[in-house]
Amino acid sequence: MSEPLLQLQSITRVYGKDSAEVRALDGVDLTITEGEFVAIVGQSGSGKSTLMNLLGCLDRPTAGTYRIHGQDVSKMDADGLASLRRRTFGFVFQRYNLLANVSALENVEIPAVYAGVRQSERKTRARELLARLGLNGQEKSRPGQLSGGQQQRVAVARALMNDAEVILADEPTGALDSGTSRELLELLEGLHQSGRTVILITHDQKVAARADRTIEIRDGKIIADSGAVPRSKPCFEHRTARTSPSFILQLTESIKTAFRSLRANLFRTALTLLGVVIGVAAVVAMLAVGQGSQRDVMARFEDMGANLLFVRPGGDRGARMRGDAIATLTLEDADALGELDNVIAAVPSRSGSATLRRGNADHRGSVEGVSEDWLLANNRRVEYGTFFTAEDVDRRVGVVVLGTTTAGELFDNVSDAVGEYVFLSGAPFEIAGVLEEKGASSFGSDQDDIALIPITTGMMRVFGSSYLSSITIAVEDTDVISTTESEANTLLLDRHGTEDFRIRNTASILESVQQTQNSFSMLLGAVASISLLVGGIGVMNIMLVSVSERTREIGVRMATGARRSDILVQFIVEAVVVCALGGMIGILSGFGICAILVNLGTSIAITPLPAILAFSTAFLTGFVFGFLPARNASRLDPVRALSAE
Repeated sequence: MSEPLLQLQSITRVYGKDSAEVRALDGVDLTITEGEFVAIVGQSGSGKSTLMNLLGCLDRPTAGTYRIHGQDVSKMDADGLASLRRRTFGFVFQRYNLLANVSALENVEIPAVYAGVRQSERKTRARELLARLGLNGQEKSRPGQLSGGQQQRVAVARALMNDAEVILADEPTGALDSGTSRELLELLEGLHQSGRTVILITHDQKVAARADRTIEIRDGKIIADSGAVPRSKPCFEHRTARTSPSFILQLTESIKTAFRSLRANLFRTALTLLGVVIGVAAVVAMLAVGQGSQRDVMARFEDMGANLLFVRPGGDRGARMRGDAIATLTLEDADALGELDNVIAAVPSRSGSATLRRGNADHRGSVEGVSEDWLLANNRRVEYGTFFTAEDVDRRVGVVVLGTTTAGELFDNVSDAVGEYVFLSGAPFEIAGVLEEKGASSFGSDQDDIALIPITTGMMRVFGSSYLSSITIAVEDTDVISTTESEANTLLLDRHGTEDFRIRNTASILESVQQTQNSFSMLLGAVASISLLVGGIGVMNIMLVSVSERTREIGVRMATGARRSDILVQFIVEAVVVCALGGMIGILSGFGICAILVNLGTSIAITPLPAILAFSTAFLTGFVFGFLPARNASRLDPVRALSAE
């Protein structure tokens, strides 16, 4: 007699509690040796299916000891039981439990996937088994294309895939006609003859008679046992490597399963992808708009030059807010600042508004008195004519340089303005030149609606006072602009005796503007991310539905040796694949939206960062929102999962 293969001692399985308690098994003692062909017989509700589930490590006993090859498995964790199922048992279910959306070959391969067998090896093995069972040529057929007998043969081939020592067949002939039932029983007998242990669960005494040993169970207790039949120790012809799959193999199979699942429900997949696509496209497009806006604003500020210091009067805050000149800055201050090291020019400025008249045409606009270095400090050019000179400033000459907007209001042809005269505050001014068009400022004001006159002329004829609105300092070396700013501050303090002025440099202004624009871009990105969040919630919802719909599939995978981690990874990968696919489509859609916006005149800045950020977020969304459904799937009870409708 062979050594015990399976040994149950005082096994009890209780469901429910208190008054609702059901004792499915009650003190069962059973020993099965290697190579036996055992039939467990009983009517419905007798406990035979519960016994099979315990024997196959699909369920745990409430009390008692269960040993396989002398190892107590009663207290093993879920992964330990999965490992035992993978290397010890092969299941043949009454309802076949084949995966409907994969081929016969792929159904047979499943146990080998969780055993870590390489793809080429397991495909060869699966084809051999199908051919041996008379299914040659049916490898690519799906279960729905096979007859009941053919499906049951596929189930047998799957049970043999890992060369299981024990074949557990639960009512295998219950859904078959008599002829097909006879063929299946002959197949099981052949497996027994090859040395495998076969345990057949049935309620049919005629089927049970084909076994060497019959065990009858009633009300959870064994009431009859015909006894074991001595036989020699079995010897298998083929042994499949039994290890846990590598992470790469696990990931590859999960990705294949994910795409298979997506194909099986194309319409639902499209709706799920749509949420992610909209979210990613919104992130890409809105960040591109934000960055385009930031680029334009920064470019306009940089056009002023990054080498400027701006001196403004301090003192009366109310006067500053009204735009009135404050008596703190003078022409002498500008001359003194121009003498500092690293200063190219110090341009005094006095601004106001006035009406320019030519014949019957009037235009009220901005008038600014400046020095001859204004072009240098403001990075501007003259389009027609010339700018006034230092001699014009010294002699208080009545000349004016117009912006294109101002010139256009007074002349039909801007180029004809040079040499003509306009009246400004009742005094005639000769037009020396017309500035190159600049466009709107960063704040939306028209930089071409301006008239420039010598500062000295303005103080005498237009403004009526000798105080400045500002002084613009152009520095030579921007690396030491802070030092120059400090020296200018010290100089003005010495001259004024008090800090009645304010100095700012272009870099600080650019930094403030950039921070504002960054906040704007972040706001746009946050608004767009809400769409992505909604898409992620949709993915989680669909994955929860998928777990519910595929409960039996999960049970089959667990019965064939899948660990909890295998199921967890599979469903997380499915969620990630959905989101990653949606992310790629979303990025392309976002670029398409950007192209449309560019054609509509919107400023767009497309950089890799928003696309990378959006795709990474979509990928992470799949992981985060896929975890809960995957966790629920991995924690399903194998017995309940297999019995799910």
